[in-house]
Amino acid sequence: MATFVDRVVVHAAGGDGGHGCASIHREKFKPLAGPDGGNGGNGGSVILRVDPQVTTLLEFHHLPHRHAPSGSQGMGDHRQGAIGQDLVLGVPDGTVVKDPDGNVLADLVGVGAEYVAAPGGRGGLGNAALASQRRKAPGFALLGEPGESQDVVLELKTIADVALVGYPSAGKSSLVAAISAARPKIADYPFTTLVPNLGVVQAGSARYTVADVPGLIPGASEGKGLGLEFLRHIERCAVLVHVLDCATLEPDRDPVSDLDVIEAELAQYAGDLGIEGGRVPLQERPRLVVLNKIDVPEARELAELVRPELEARGLAVFEVSTASHEGLRPLTFALAERVEKARREAPIPENTRVVLRPKAVDDLGFTVTRREQGGEVWFAVRGEKPERWVRQTDFANDEAVGYLADRLARLGVEERLFKAGAVAGDEVRIGPDSNSVVFDWEPTLMTGSELLGGPRGTDVRLEDSSRPTRGEKRQEYKERMDAKAAARAELWTEREAGHWADPED
Repeated sequence: MATFVDRVVVHAAGGDGGHGCASIHREKFKPLAGPDGGNGGNGGSVILRVDPQVTTLLEFHHLPHRHAPSGSQGMGDHRQGAIGQDLVLGVPDGTVVKDPDGNVLADLVGVGAEYVAAPGGRGGLGNAALASQRRKAPGFALLGEPGESQDVVLELKTIADVALVGYPSAGKSSLVAAISAARPKIADYPFTTLVPNLGVVQAGSARYTVADVPGLIPGASEGKGLGLEFLRHIERCAVLVHVLDCATLEPDRDPVSDLDVIEAELAQYAGDLGIEGGRVPLQERPRLVVLNKIDVPEARELAELVRPELEARGLAVFEVSTASHEGLRPLTFALAERVEKARREAPIPENTRVVLRPKAVDDLGFTVTRREQGGEVWFAVRGEKPERWVRQTDFANDEAVGYLADRLARLGVEERLFKAGAVAGDEVRIGPDSNSVVFDWEPTLMTGSELLGGPRGTDVRLEDSSRPTRGEKRQEYKERMDAKAAARAELWTEREAGHWADPED
């Protein structure tokens, strides 16, 4: 079973908003008490927040589906629905949030940093909130909005000060165990380290963390071995340490060639992804070289042989032995010095600026587009307000549909349809193509709220109330008189035929 997970896919869903309530207050001696329906509660949101107690994404690996609680429905007597609580998910420091296409949505660094992965739906208004001077007792309420759903990819980039890189079995895990209290798995075969190991080192008054990155091999930046999977853990490290094996038995390897191979892989990885780690580019960060396993006589001779060449490149070289702990103390203090310098030179984090982006003067908040496909023509209406109003409308209630028509007319949707070339009977779709509300547009439909004089729950605008013309009235009167004359003629015919005679006579 996996004990370290640094990449997961989370299916987050916000809670649905509660429906508003349509209720009329009923109390003795108060026949006209008015509407008292309460609003529905807002749904909870799914929030990702950095928690210092969380170090891995293992919990999301086992439970990837997360749904926030929904808000409850409003009730009569002005009782508001309960608000759904936000679902706060703790993530490790250094978690990067991406969408399924790989676009970065948030970089969560620092305790308390958070990102709303799936906002909850807004609760619907009750009829008490919808009452006005012209609509004193609405017989409808608004529906709650459904919560948003989103699939997010979480990638953990370890927050460490020093990264140990090198070939498999170079002694990186042994070095972490020798200079810190960490006890990673150590064995004499390649790829013993399958997950990054972290250790805390105390050097005098300085304290820093060291990350042991699983072994790199040629082609790691292209996906070979385990390198590509864990190379992202060095992106935030301030100092890179090359751990070179001076006691290797492979004939085609030596410390200098190993260093060149690892540097080439790091350059390829940084060049492909454009990683700069937030401070300095990966290729410009301080580097140290550790010639390991000098407790072996042949390894000590090889270390003394290659040290001048490495120092000629401007690299600080340390000969150490994790078995005898020789040379570890100077190494820890040298790392502490470079880490402290990097911390001093790091820019002071600034508070997030609040950026105000006012809307343009001619921005109505929606668009009307004429579309044609397969000989079919329709007009698509897209915008935050129209789509939200459609989701909140109960289409089984005629009065609610009339209220939606009022809102769309005040927003200017009908005028934009005229400008787009829409005529009576054209098909109009509000919302996305996959889930839109379709209706035939009738521009002559009156949308004034002053016409809402009928019984509650009805809308006279949806009834056929056209006035007949004078010719239609004359035709109707003539047909009615002809029908009466035909009835009288039929009765007279029956009378002459004796159908009305008394059978006893």
